Amino acid sequence: MTPDPTAAALRGRAPRAPAATLVIVLATITSVLLLDASASLPVQRLLGVATWSVLAFLLARESIVVVVQTLIVVVFATAVEYTFSPLLEVYLYRFENVPLYVPPGHGLVYLAAWSIGRLGFVKANERLALLLVLLGGGAWAAYGVVLADRADVLGAFWFGCLVAFLCWGPSRGLYIGAFVVVSYLELLGTALGTWQWQRVDPTGLVSIGNPPSGAAGGYGWFDLAALLLAPSVVGWIQSLRTPVPADRPAGHRTGSAADGP
Repeated sequence: MTPDPTAAALRGRAPRAPAATLVIVLATITSVLLLDASASLPVQRLLGVATWSVLAFLLARESIVVVVQTLIVVVFATAVEYTFSPLLEVYLYRFENVPLYVPPGHGLVYLAAWSIGRLGFVKANERLALLLVLLGGGAWAAYGVVLADRADVLGAFWFGCLVAFLCWGPSRGLYIGAFVVVSYLELLGTALGTWQWQRVDPTGLVSIGNPPSGAAGGYGWFDLAALLLAPSVVGWIQSLRTPVPADRPAGHRTGSAADGP
């Protein structure tokens, strides 16, 4: 389902410009990660409250489709976070928890990626943007496999997923944006020591970079779930809002006598 940018206006609120959303998200992500690099656990929890507040603020001006897509990403990403961090320890946060700002942070990442895909420059130069992502991401993935001191097979696999999403996914602009935002997020977070990826996966067979080069391809599965599931969820929500017709007057009959009482 393609998001309707006019839906928010129909509810009495003008839709926010994609560039404004992008600036707010990037400023929030950067600020939270910089503050959390040396924050105590109570401060980290306050950062979580602040991040949820920013997400709610941004979603208040979006259409129901975008809201649902974003919340689907939050649900799926949160399940993955708790599975792959505290349980499997594929990567670990400073306090070996899942910080409270991470679930809403995934929602912000989705909004930022979607906003990049909506920018006039990206829409007008989509082929160029696609080429830059493929060249940049491909070079990073190749470096991780061939030249890096720390091998990164997982990153190369995820980059392959990203290529598939870019070629056959339902929203090319979204995946172009995801590469930009997720790459920035992972590079900043690992550089600050907010989280660190293990050298190998739980099987001990797949090497992992810190961060993996194609991390955006991993995030792409959340985006795909949002794009595919949102129409059904929105349809269900709209059905709940549709008033139920009043009962037919007593004695009113339609059809033939064979239809029964």
